Amino acid sequence: MCSKKKANILEILKKRNINRFGVFLGIAFVFLIFSKLSSDYNQPINVKVKFTDLAEEIIIKSDSSDIIEAVVEAKGFALIPYIFNNSETISLNANEDVIVNENEFVFEVQKNSFLLEEQLGSSYKIRSLKPDLLHISYSKRASKFVRVKLNSDIKYATGYDLYGNFTLSNDSVKIVGPTDKIADISFVTTNQLKLTEVNTDIKTSVMINKIQDVEVFPKSIDVEATVKRFTEGKIEVPLTIINKPENVLINYFPKTVTLSYYVDLESFNSITPSAFSVECDYSLINNNQTYFVPKIAKMPEFVKRVNIKQKRIDFIRL
Repeated sequence: MCSKKKANILEILKKRNINRFGVFLGIAFVFLIFSKLSSDYNQPINVKVKFTDLAEEIIIKSDSSDIIEAVVEAKGFALIPYIFNNSETISLNANEDVIVNENEFVFEVQKNSFLLEEQLGSSYKIRSLKPDLLHISYSKRASKFVRVKLNSDIKYATGYDLYGNFTLSNDSVKIVGPTDKIADISFVTTNQLKLTEVNTDIKTSVMINKIQDVEVFPKSIDVEATVKRFTEGKIEVPLTIINKPENVLINYFPKTVTLSYYVDLESFNSITPSAFSVECDYSLINNNQTYFVPKIAKMPEFVKRVNIKQKRIDFIRL
């Protein structure tokens, strides 16, 4: 009985010793890893160059070399990300950081090594860079500015309408592409702006329609418009006969015409007959003609859909 208990106690002590050994071994391994990762190492990195502020017309050629071979020194911890992927990307300003030659950018690698260090971070010290000069070839496409046409289908709620005109953030856009593709393009259109039951101001954005093999900049524009309540009004306006020879005497009837117009409520009370001018042009009549066709010669900009009730003005020569 005693010998059995003694054997059990020895077995337990053996297991505890094994566990303690495992713990100490694990701790030693962790300290070893930390010690290694805290040391400095050299690591080759392929640094890819990309450009900012690049003109829309410029295309970097696919066969152009845009890789800088760098060797950096850093702590093991900082180099962990490069164990599985030893590449990095830096940004260069196309207007400030490179020399612009015809059909190529030249980046002075050694001279501008500080740009690489700034973007790689303070944990890395650059030990070597290749090549000394990086030549990046590009080609240029043709470009020009063309006007924008808004394609809209807007239905206003009863009693509401557009006040003034649509305001576009860009009345023209830049198109870029092969010369023969853009030569005949004089304007671009937007995707259709379709709205229904509109009774508040419009403020939205709309995409420019795509054109095959041509890029448009910007690709969307902002659209704004004022929407107000409108009402219909009527007013009597005197007629004016123009281009009548001095030696010709006529009598015409009626002497005034009735105009119906559509105007926003805020401007309704400001409408007066003097804001309109209706003319009959004597030079436009035929020899045997005995009537004029009245036309609106002047009207306020904010008034919409003006109609003349009398479609013809009869006259006789005296």
